[in-house]
Amino acid sequence: MFWRSVVGKLAITILLLVSFVLFILTILLLGFFENFHVNEAEKEMMQTATKVSRMVEQYDDRKLPLENAELLKDPMSRIIFIYGDGTFRTSDSTDNDLNKLDPQWLRNDEDLMSVFKNGQDVQKEITLSNSNVEAMIVGTPINPNGAVFIYQSLEIVNQTKAETTKIIFLAAGIAIILTTIFAFFLSTRITSPLIKMREAALDLTRGEFNTKVPILTHDEIGELAMAFNRMGRQLKFHINALRQEKEQFSSIVSSMADGVITLNRNGDMLVTNPPAEHFIEKLHYENGIEPTEDNPKSPEPLSGILQSVIQDEKEVIREINAQGRTWVMIMTPLYDQSYVRGAVAVIRDMTEERRLDKMRQDFIANVSHELRTPISMLQGYSEAIVDDVAESKEEKNELAQIIHEESLRMGRLVNELLDLARMEAGQTMLNKEKVNAGKFLERILKKFKGLAEENNVQLISKNHLSISNISVDADRMEQVFTNLIDNAIRHTEENGFVKVMVENTNTELLVSIEDNGSGIPEEDIPFVFERFYKADKSRTRNGKKKGTGLGLAIAKNIVETHGGTINVKSMADEGTTFEIRVPL
Repeated sequence: MFWRSVVGKLAITILLLVSFVLFILTILLLGFFENFHVNEAEKEMMQTATKVSRMVEQYDDRKLPLENAELLKDPMSRIIFIYGDGTFRTSDSTDNDLNKLDPQWLRNDEDLMSVFKNGQDVQKEITLSNSNVEAMIVGTPINPNGAVFIYQSLEIVNQTKAETTKIIFLAAGIAIILTTIFAFFLSTRITSPLIKMREAALDLTRGEFNTKVPILTHDEIGELAMAFNRMGRQLKFHINALRQEKEQFSSIVSSMADGVITLNRNGDMLVTNPPAEHFIEKLHYENGIEPTEDNPKSPEPLSGILQSVIQDEKEVIREINAQGRTWVMIMTPLYDQSYVRGAVAVIRDMTEERRLDKMRQDFIANVSHELRTPISMLQGYSEAIVDDVAESKEEKNELAQIIHEESLRMGRLVNELLDLARMEAGQTMLNKEKVNAGKFLERILKKFKGLAEENNVQLISKNHLSISNISVDADRMEQVFTNLIDNAIRHTEENGFVKVMVENTNTELLVSIEDNGSGIPEEDIPFVFERFYKADKSRTRNGKKKGTGLGLAIAKNIVETHGGTINVKSMADEGTTFEIRVPL
């Protein structure tokens, strides 16, 4: 609003100040001129009365002073001569309301009788007898015991006062108008640069740092405008620097593989990157909290660790397990000088490292376990031969045959380990060639026909291929089919079936190997493609020899080397299905 602005405040202040001064000055002038007009009139009348009294004393003719007095006095006034013998004369007046006074009334007035008794001049304002006319009267003595009185209506003085009052109020009004114009001119002149600075400041708050204030003067306001423009340039420079640092910091944090979370003392998460958000989602799910954008509070155990960091003002390292994954978190306090204002947490997903450590430990244990049995058998049977425990040739041949089989088993284990290591290292090169898919499948099934009949298992083949040739490494893919079909036959009870179905789409070769055997327990399904996995506790091989536990791991690597995928679906005691997809 107007009176809240600087222009309004400055203009109203000047107007009030000038109005107050003019009000005081007007009151003083009105009082002064009121007394001045009365005093001047009384002084003039007294001078006239003195002249007339002298003429009365100089001339014996009483008519002559009266005629001269008519010429000296104001036509609106009256003169009354009162002689010592009681006679009196009164002059005429153009003022019809000015009555002639009774000499006796003059002699009886307390103030006027001093003229007769003490011979003193008298000035007084009276109300005329027999009327309400206010008048001023002056009197001067004449000898002997006489007096001359001149009186005049105050209306004349009041008219003069009224004219003077009009002039004073007119001058005051003109002064107020001029002051108003001057006040608005001055306030506008002063506040116009301030208004521009305010608009420029609002532009700065909206991020428009190129705004400049025009420098119109070289006084303090001009210097303020120069300082404001300098401040805008500095602010733009610092904001750009902060923006660049923020973008750089955001890019660094977003591209980090480790999670980063910044928290304040209240446990509110201020900054997070994608790995940290994934970690928070896991904790929310673990604690049964529905994640929302309006919930910046850190979940447990983050909030508890934060309180420990704030209280102890020390770095804390914790390992957190959630949803089957393992994270290591380092939380460090953030300071505002000596005050802990929050903390920053760096989180690393250690699940793969822990899994690799376990796999490395399991690998060593499994290799040791797999080699211990054949080595023990080689050692035991060779000692039997050396110590002549086997006396006959047939017994020695039988022991030698066992030693030969165990050595083959050890060689097969070592070769499979080497093949798997080369595949996982990416050192295996595929020898792809065009292969007739139907003949390729028929040749593999013929190889297992005898084994299927031996185990009384029905081997079913379904070929739904719409193409004749496929581009694969025949030897490697035959190794995959051999491993899967052999496992299916050996883990299927008598009168069961193993179904091998091959089909294709426009882009993929689809292979399904299904059996209705003992199946795989649900808790073991995620681990079937790991090295040395065996489900012997639930899937027997009908008394046959055990495998090395590397077949499925090798099959998975061969399929993935071809750019494909292999999956398993199984239910305990109902059967298992392996599905292979290879790009054409």
